[in-house]
Amino acid sequence: MFRGATLVNLDSKGRITVPSRYRTTLNEASEGQMVCTIDLNQPCLLLYTLPEWEKIELKLAALSSMNPAERRVQRLLLGHASECQMDSAGRLLLASTLRQHAGLTKEVMLVGQFNKFELWDEQVWYQQIKEDILAEQTSQEPLSTRLLDLSL
Repeated sequence: MFRGATLVNLDSKGRITVPSRYRTTLNEASEGQMVCTIDLNQPCLLLYTLPEWEKIELKLAALSSMNPAERRVQRLLLGHASECQMDSAGRLLLASTLRQHAGLTKEVMLVGQFNKFELWDEQVWYQQIKEDILAEQTSQEPLSTRLLDLSL
């Protein structure tokens, strides 16, 4: 399980260095084999271990290529999916098309989200957090049962 937000640098070759606290888990789960793709709803990337991504691929394969909405999701997620291997120094090379999609430049936020990471441009991340907090503080929407049952 991945949690927490960590600032990492994107080097001139388009690599990020995975924080050491995640490396053992990633090596045990997938021998450092990762898959990165776009997020369909946010300006960020999604980074999965290969076994987690393979679960998603099975779900995507079950969608109908004859249904335009389902085909669009397949095209976007699979078409942007890029395998990346963590090297011995804990670095991952991110494809340039993915970096461009998320607007990644130098400072990148690596955000743990249970079974995956999100990769955000640092400034976009902090703006998103501000917007999310404001939305929570001003929301008039009723909470879902799941949120009502969440006790912190």
